[in-house]
Amino acid sequence: MSGQTIEERLQELNITLPAASQPAAKYANFVIVGDLMYVSGKGPSGNPKGKLGIDYTTEQGYAFARETALEVLAVLQSALGSLDKVKRAVKVQGFVNASAAFEEHHKVLNGFSDLLLEVFGDKGLHARSVFGAVSVRDNLPIIVDTIFQIET
Repeated sequence: MSGQTIEERLQELNITLPAASQPAAKYANFVIVGDLMYVSGKGPSGNPKGKLGIDYTTEQGYAFARETALEVLAVLQSALGSLDKVKRAVKVQGFVNASAAFEEHHKVLNGFSDLLLEVFGDKGLHARSVFGAVSVRDNLPIIVDTIFQIET
């Protein structure tokens, strides 16, 4: 990735970002404090409904997590004008809508983490936590909120 812009990297990966989604209620899409950008919880595009372990497999959850990462990148792009202003991913926190017996939350969230590493390289490596949730907004299979360090 040396010398390559993030936009060039996206083209190389054949990734097209969606339009940045808007908040589902009365909150900000993101907040910037100092050099940290907090992106509100995002879910996969297309508004899929259901639980991992009942309606979806771990592999499908992984794909939903990748789609969610694209949603987050779209917010970053829209807010910052360029993904090159992202210094690094700091924290990823995932909430997996899952059955009580589901145990592969970490494998689902790997879809999000893998995409950040593919796009940003070492700058995409982040701290992370993942939780199983009995329910989430709109019965989405996953919601992820994030923190990024940015150029100010």
